[in-house]
Amino acid sequence: MMSTPLQPPPILLVEDNPMDLDLTLRAFSRKRLTNHVQIARDGEEALAYMGRWAAGEPLPAVILLDINLPKVSGLEVLRQLKDSEQFRRIPVVILTSSREDRDLAQAYDLGVNSYIEKPVNFNKFMEVAEQIELYWCVLNERPSRF
Repeated sequence: MMSTPLQPPPILLVEDNPMDLDLTLRAFSRKRLTNHVQIARDGEEALAYMGRWAAGEPLPAVILLDINLPKVSGLEVLRQLKDSEQFRRIPVVILTSSREDRDLAQAYDLGVNSYIEKPVNFNKFMEVAEQIELYWCVLNERPSRF
């Protein structure tokens, strides 16, 4: 299902840490993000969105995905999304505190579109949130049908 011009596509935020979740939502709120932010608090909830999209819910403009998630890891969520013929074109941005080279390499091997280390400073986080919105929700060209 395509979003109408009046209602921009949502952003799916997959984050289990309540503090990071709050920080991200506050950053988007302060930047007056027009895209609705959907939240999944673990990998299982994130994967459940695939069924919701298949049933007709609007596809997200971008998925912001943490790696270290309970139930199903972020890398496994990424693998399943990119293995899906129907959803592989949805841009996925890893937004994580992991600085592990193996996580970075594996994320790109699985088809991630971008990998960003979470800033700990709120002002830096605000800059990252602004750049995410500007690039993925405004500038990035999406196929008319994922």
